[in-house]
Amino acid sequence: MTEIAIQNDRLVELFTTLCRINSPPREERAVVEYVKGFLRGLGLELREDNAAQAVGGNANNLVATLPANITGAPKIFFSAHFDTVEPNPNLNIIIQDGIIRTDGTSILGADDKAGMSAILEAIRIVVENNLPHGQIQLLFTVCEEIGLRGARALDLSLVDSDFGFVYDTGPPVGTVITQTPTHDTMHVRLLGKPAHAGVEPEKGVSAIQIAAYAISQMRLGRIDAETTANIGSIHGGQATNVVCPEVVITAEARSLNRQKVEAQVAHMTQLFEQAAQQFGGQAIIEIERHYEGYTLTENDLPVQVVRRALKRLGLDAPMRPTGGGSDANIFIARGLPCCVVGTAHQNIHTHEEFVLIEDLARSVDLTLAIIREVASMR
Repeated sequence: MTEIAIQNDRLVELFTTLCRINSPPREERAVVEYVKGFLRGLGLELREDNAAQAVGGNANNLVATLPANITGAPKIFFSAHFDTVEPNPNLNIIIQDGIIRTDGTSILGADDKAGMSAILEAIRIVVENNLPHGQIQLLFTVCEEIGLRGARALDLSLVDSDFGFVYDTGPPVGTVITQTPTHDTMHVRLLGKPAHAGVEPEKGVSAIQIAAYAISQMRLGRIDAETTANIGSIHGGQATNVVCPEVVITAEARSLNRQKVEAQVAHMTQLFEQAAQQFGGQAIIEIERHYEGYTLTENDLPVQVVRRALKRLGLDAPMRPTGGGSDANIFIARGLPCCVVGTAHQNIHTHEEFVLIEDLARSVDLTLAIIREVASMR
């Protein structure tokens, strides 16, 4: 495959255009339509599933297919997600000294529009230059940021790929995530008994006191090198003169070791239940497996391809575990082999988020190198 010089100005325009389209979870329709128009202009076959109904949003997952122009190469996919962690309707982008950022009043949205723009620009280059390639699918999902919901709802009948690459972690560009945690979430209702706090408090049971007593004894934060736990939110109470009858708590535990996450959840459950019993209340606890962890090695085919592509570019091929999850967790659990690949976004989920233009261009180079590597596997 001929080496292609990346047109940075064109790439930056694509990236910033995507970022300026406000697309919080469940409200991705505008950016989906923009991407559909972009890909339709390149001649890709476009299909939407019915994810909007499943996630309660206004947009579906998009599956775009670029038919092969050579025979015998594996079929691959590239994936990114449309949604951003929060709305940014008044985005003010600043480009200075090779850095793209905001004025600090909002997120940039580079998670995951940096990954998406790199994929889109690479496909544009492949089509414009008629570069040799096997079949390539693009799996662009909704509602990743609120529980990987789009990936869970993806209609697999639309997917025809042997393996793929999920562009959804930070630099160095080309970093491969080899291990992710198993992640459990907890929804806890602590029930007490209301009473007038100034007249007859002894007749009440404070759900806040139950919560405080239980949480004060919990192992939270960094449990060990593989395991974390967190109380994410607490809601309850009516007025200062009422003994609080109910508290609702959300919590989570994660670990690279499945047995450890289950032990941590059991520990937290036990303390909530014991505290409720001690104070004369009740604990109602729902536990959900948010996603399963996975472990990859350098022997897994997607990892091999990325590492060989990086070698073509003269770049290092770092591999590391992470404490977070991505659509790859769902894809792998659903039988779609893939790996998460590092892109350009930094300081994600903050108003200090930024992208280096050179990293954005390097992500395009890597995508082209992956396509080139797969085309050579005939």
